[in-house]
Amino acid sequence: MAGRHYTAASGTFKPRSPALFLLLALLALTLLFYIFSISTSSNSTGNFISSRNPNSGIDYSFVSSLEKFLTKSPRSATAGEDTVSGTTSVEDARKLDDSIWKNENQRLYDEPIYPAFSPLKVYVYEMPAKFTYDLLWLFHNTYKETSNLTSNGSPVHRLIEQHSIDYWLWADLIAPESERLLKNVVRVHKQEEADLFYIPFFTTISFFLMEKQQCKALYREALKWVMDQPAWNRSEGRDHILPVHHPWSFKSVRKFMKKAIWLLPDMDSTGNWYKPGQVYLEKDLILPYVANLDLCDAKCLSSSRRTMLLFFRGRLKRNAGGKIRAKLVEELRGADGVSIEEGTAGEGGKEAAQSGMRKSIFCLNPAGDTPSSARLFDAIVSGCIPIIVSDELELPFEGILDYQKIALFVSSSDALQSGWLLSFLKSVSTAQIKEMQANLAKYARHFLYSHPAQPLGPEDLVWRMMAGKLVNIKLHTRRSQRVVKGSRSVCTCECRSPNATSPGPLS
Repeated sequence: MAGRHYTAASGTFKPRSPALFLLLALLALTLLFYIFSISTSSNSTGNFISSRNPNSGIDYSFVSSLEKFLTKSPRSATAGEDTVSGTTSVEDARKLDDSIWKNENQRLYDEPIYPAFSPLKVYVYEMPAKFTYDLLWLFHNTYKETSNLTSNGSPVHRLIEQHSIDYWLWADLIAPESERLLKNVVRVHKQEEADLFYIPFFTTISFFLMEKQQCKALYREALKWVMDQPAWNRSEGRDHILPVHHPWSFKSVRKFMKKAIWLLPDMDSTGNWYKPGQVYLEKDLILPYVANLDLCDAKCLSSSRRTMLLFFRGRLKRNAGGKIRAKLVEELRGADGVSIEEGTAGEGGKEAAQSGMRKSIFCLNPAGDTPSSARLFDAIVSGCIPIIVSDELELPFEGILDYQKIALFVSSSDALQSGWLLSFLKSVSTAQIKEMQANLAKYARHFLYSHPAQPLGPEDLVWRMMAGKLVNIKLHTRRSQRVVKGSRSVCTCECRSPNATSPGPLS
């Protein structure tokens, strides 16, 4: 016989078919694969969250990361190497254009997927230190000793932190390639090899921490420095990335750079912050604010007792579209299960907001002075379903992420109807709430800036979105070089379709 088995009566082995052992082995392998698959799936968020352990070497704090960055590289040894003497000539721009064409032509024939799926090649300007390192040191040397507030009561240094996207992107781009984790973008050191050019000017720090006239003078210097570059003159800035994430930053001179790719918090269509024709989705990119609150990790999500229906904490009196806040407060104040608090992100504000968001099922996100606010991203990392009441809002990475899976959108007119909003929220099924909470846990990683930048983090999604713009950027750069100036063929490529918000059907 071909096999053996043990009998208790005789204490001896008797034969058994090898097919049985094969079957048992296959069952065991199947079981192990199943357990591994379930573990990987259920713990994908947990594994990500565990990487936030302080010992993991990943920094999610702007202040902490900046401290290490400045200690490691207080000032670039090559800072200012791109400085040109005098105004760039047409011949300089033409020579660079020829070099870029040769590189693009070679990539076209050598790389079968170029330009659709090739890693983006980004040239990072080496600007003089007064535009970069000096401003980071200015923040570093003042944030502990000052509690300065803006005119609306917000802490200045906290505002800089939540708009610090310029630091996170730059720190990743200039890090040694051996330390970087993102594979969809590479830094190149020759301008002719670049798809895009990054301008590392810290416009928000300079706006808030410098004297007004000093700041304006620095803005003019930065403008001249950039516009003197051959690459800028070649494309008129169409392939240049300009971080202007606070709506007040660079305001006095940015009209001269309106063809560049602006990194923005939103696109205020009222004209209060951006002039018509300056910003539009085809050209620019919306980036999330840096969240004020800590991530509600797997343990937090499982242990949180969400006993409140709706929570809001923030400034109640705002300008422009934010005037809806006072009306919503009047409608909701005193309702069962609703908590409305006046407050800022200052001392004690973080703890109060974090506590409230972790106890509530829904978090109210009305418009402020601009259509967006950091509160939306605080709600996401807190596992609190955002209720967005901001009819003109544009959202980051919406070509990749579906916000209808994690948030509910309510038009201003509906929200202000007596009793409508509470009835709407109470009609959301338990199943839908659980599904949206699970999606929030998965989506949180997309809004956590870090160093080193993580795959699927906001820095990663920035370059995925940029890749989608690249062919159009090249098209309009080439087109602008041959179209007769002043002709009717000039194309602005603006998309100014109205943005109407609808809550959509409940699933």
